[in-house]
Amino acid sequence: MSHFLAEVLGTMLLVLLGNGVVANVVLNKCKGQNSGWIVITTGWALAVAIPAFIFGSVSGAHLNPAVTVGLAVIGKFSWNEVPSYIIAQFIGAFIGAVLVWLTYLPHWEVTEDKGAILGSFSTGPAIRSTVANFITEFIGTAVLVFGILGITSQKMAEGLGALVVGALVFVIGLSLGGETGYAINPARDLAPRIAHAILPIKGKGDSDWGYAWIPVVAPIVGGVAGAVLFKAVFGI
Repeated sequence: MSHFLAEVLGTMLLVLLGNGVVANVVLNKCKGQNSGWIVITTGWALAVAIPAFIFGSVSGAHLNPAVTVGLAVIGKFSWNEVPSYIIAQFIGAFIGAVLVWLTYLPHWEVTEDKGAILGSFSTGPAIRSTVANFITEFIGTAVLVFGILGITSQKMAEGLGALVVGALVFVIGLSLGGETGYAINPARDLAPRIAHAILPIKGKGDSDWGYAWIPVVAPIVGGVAGAVLFKAVFGI
């Protein structure tokens, strides 16, 4: 149960802080409006690092089904625990999205840009191309999982690994995030998208379900590829 709660709370915090920074940048009349991509990528990096630091010693702080499945495929995590971890991650991500909605409650009303509203919950492509968008999410998540395995295999001061993982997410956002908004996490994208569809937000538009499968399937496949590549190269 402690593992389950850690993944719920950790993923909740990840989405609250990560989608929170997006909302601050894109919603009308926010103090951070138009502060740009660097603010978003910095916020997301810390949104991953902080819960990883808090919950790493409890559950391993996967906070991402792509990480959980990737680790299971190479034998670093029990398949028996995969379903409970993924369920916890989706619950946490949904709660986090609802908390973002509550945090910025007056700003949805004054924001007319449907894309900005949806972007405060889930990702979308800069240029819509199924193949290109899939490849981008695949590569980003492969780098994420490969990088996490490499980082956690090194000896370093306790807690430092979480900060380095945050740095990894930061550089993925800066270098690989411009095409799709770098979901690289099925729970982070799908659960908030469901929240977007359910919550009573004036003029929100649709939830772009035609695109929604890409930030779910591509990260899972990419995460497995990154894990398998790490196993093949390092044998651990």
